[in-house]
Amino acid sequence: MEMRSSSTVKGGVHYHPFVTPGTEAEEIVFRRLPDGTTERRVRIPTRGHSLAALLYVPAAGPRRDEGLPTVVVSPNGGGVKEQAAGLYARRLAARGFVTVTFDPSHQGESGGEPRLEENPDDRVEDISAAVDWLTQLACVDPERIGALGICAGGGYTLHAAQTDVRIRAAATVSAVDSGRTRREGIGGVMTDLSRAEALEAVAKQRTLEAAGGPVKWVHYVAEPGEVPEDAPARSLAREATEYCRIRGAHPRSPNLYRFTSIARLFAYTAFDHLDWISPRPVLLIAGSDADTRYLSEDAFAMARDPKELFLVQGASHIDLYDRDPCVGEAVEKLAGFFREALGGTAEAVRDSER
Repeated sequence: MEMRSSSTVKGGVHYHPFVTPGTEAEEIVFRRLPDGTTERRVRIPTRGHSLAALLYVPAAGPRRDEGLPTVVVSPNGGGVKEQAAGLYARRLAARGFVTVTFDPSHQGESGGEPRLEENPDDRVEDISAAVDWLTQLACVDPERIGALGICAGGGYTLHAAQTDVRIRAAATVSAVDSGRTRREGIGGVMTDLSRAEALEAVAKQRTLEAAGGPVKWVHYVAEPGEVPEDAPARSLAREATEYCRIRGAHPRSPNLYRFTSIARLFAYTAFDHLDWISPRPVLLIAGSDADTRYLSEDAFAMARDPKELFLVQGASHIDLYDRDPCVGEAVEKLAGFFREALGGTAEAVRDSER
């Protein structure tokens, strides 16, 4: 891929010198953030459609003929690139990493039919498709790509890293195995009977939809006013509604997915082969007060060295989505982890040349 020493303009759109117009890397919209990081809207091909993504390139940029370490950031369940995943992508870019985050297949501005399906296989493939695409960019060193996932995106990231060895380091924030939490509930409260009843309901709904009946939708999190009264103040059940539907709400994150997705989720497990990631490093970040903390602890126990479980003291599950100082502490830990695992960033190169 051609590399240029200064930005160019084509049709009024700006292009970074290390992303060539006319290729899959061509951006649709470009802006420069206050810290000098460039953000561009891009499309990433996957399985017959494309993912809507945001690519961040740090202000310093790579040296000529050298790519930078890069991190793929996967969103939480039902989330889009403009929410928590985008926050982490921007903050890591400010620390010298190329980053990319995306709307999952079937959701947001991404393609994929049927719409608003939560398909674990596609969520995992989205991550590898992002790696495919990144390896073709001149600003990226294809041998220094890591992955980070938020909540369910953390489970999908660990699953992708088990078999995609191009992911040189994997990290999670408030990791959730979206299959386990559907079939067990948070804390393992679901019974065999309730699980069987759910699968029976899915079977009936599929038959109804096959006959042309209406789609049934369910919520990722409770809508405001529907949170159980006995939900603890700092529980995921209560705080997820506050973030996803109020504080961090986004119009392309409608808090809906197809009820029939539940069968796929019940059968999915994110953590089964975590030992396969070794000797590539794994970092699991969780809040010390999170009711989902046990999921990160279980993942840590299943992984092999090198691995680390890092607890942000006093943080809940959702605190790590967007609240400082919790997010700041997590980002600093992630930056150090990826710097050690993937090598020098643009920021490090710039500092060394002063």
